Amino acid sequence: MPVPDRTTTRDMWAAVHAERAALADQLSTLDDEQWAAPSLCGRWSVREVVAHLTAAASVGRVRWLLSVLGARFDFDLHNQRRLAEHLGDTGQGTLAGFREVVTSTIAASGHTSAWLGEVVVHGQDIRRPLGLPVTTPPERAEKVARFFASRDFTVPSRTTCEGLRLRADDSGLDVGTGPDVVGPTVALTLVLAGRAAFLEDLTGPGVAILADRIGT
Repeated sequence: MPVPDRTTTRDMWAAVHAERAALADQLSTLDDEQWAAPSLCGRWSVREVVAHLTAAASVGRVRWLLSVLGARFDFDLHNQRRLAEHLGDTGQGTLAGFREVVTSTIAASGHTSAWLGEVVVHGQDIRRPLGLPVTTPPERAEKVARFFASRDFTVPSRTTCEGLRLRADDSGLDVGTGPDVVGPTVALTLVLAGRAAFLEDLTGPGVAILADRIGT
């Protein structure tokens, strides 16, 4: 029988805060070239991803709704406008703003797993291209992977893994049925978020199916 998940909302916010703090510490060592480097998040630079994370921790439900309405439900425009509010003049200026929200519990919804996913995924959007080490514990990423596998929220993650079995080799994650996809929990989480760069970390007959679904 599966063990019930007894993680509380307080536990989840503590995990979010720990992820933000670890990322902020790594960002403190970046030079100007690294701040301007492309991330894995579309056209955004590393500095822009950090500004986006700051915005996500600064906009509550009412302001988020007003912002989306103001952008006429163009979520790219909404994100870009909020990002611009928190983009410092320099990388270190942007980092200073991010440090101010490390312990924030402001969010646009009550889905704390999603906000943990926000920093786990965008943290890797930064770390991977810069060659920075992964600091996310597998058991923390497992919370996000289970959430992603259970629903299509901000990304079509449940659709992406439908008919596949995801098994982590470093945590208790084992969800779904079908052809196996095996690898580190963080890599499985990032692939569910649509990051094709992490497919190379996975093995099993289901990897080719994932690659086709997220587009390589």
